[in-house]
Amino acid sequence: MMTLLKAVRLALTEAADPARAASMRSYMKSEMPFLGVPAVRRRPVLRKVFAEHRLSSAPEWRRAVLTLWREAEYREERYAAIELSGHRFYRPWQTLYTVPMYEEMIVTGAWWDLVDDIAVHQIGTLLRLYPESMRRQVLEWAHDPNLWKRRTAILCQISFKEQTDVHLLYACIEPSLSDTDFFARKAIGWALREYGKTNPEEVLRYVNHMGISGISRREALRYIPDA
Repeated sequence: MMTLLKAVRLALTEAADPARAASMRSYMKSEMPFLGVPAVRRRPVLRKVFAEHRLSSAPEWRRAVLTLWREAEYREERYAAIELSGHRFYRPWQTLYTVPMYEEMIVTGAWWDLVDDIAVHQIGTLLRLYPESMRRQVLEWAHDPNLWKRRTAILCQISFKEQTDVHLLYACIEPSLSDTDFFARKAIGWALREYGKTNPEEVLRYVNHMGISGISRREALRYIPDA
């Protein structure tokens, strides 16, 4: 595990463009500094490292993800932790045992560039695999005081299309309807917009019925003609 973590850090450092670091940090409004590794450079570098340093057990993989996350000095290391958590090598280890790991990453990440990937891909995957258990989990998060847990609950079905559990989607949205925070409002609109590509009539009905307004409404109805 430690060999993998050292390789990740070395690869990111070697791929860094320090001239880009300040602008990347400014754009993301990040307290944590950047090395200056854009996604198009970071992803192939990490794929190579992950292929060369495969982990042998689920506990070791979870420890590697959390160690990389907790000890990160640069934001790209947290991106690397997210990519490691979702890597294809470790798909069989995406079980309910991973939920506390993702919960920690969501709460401590507390910004859209970190949380949204976890919400859509990792939590979304777990919801597909374990619908009954994860339904209870995301409903709990939907009522949580923590904004980023609520955003995760709202966004986790983004890629589900016709398989969307509409009742669950609405149950996750409604606790945040009174929230004026931009990231809550944007998440509501984004989730409805994506489902609207599958069922525009239902999304239009729901938006009007619930009196959804502002940025949530604009996002939700963006691709619905004459809405």
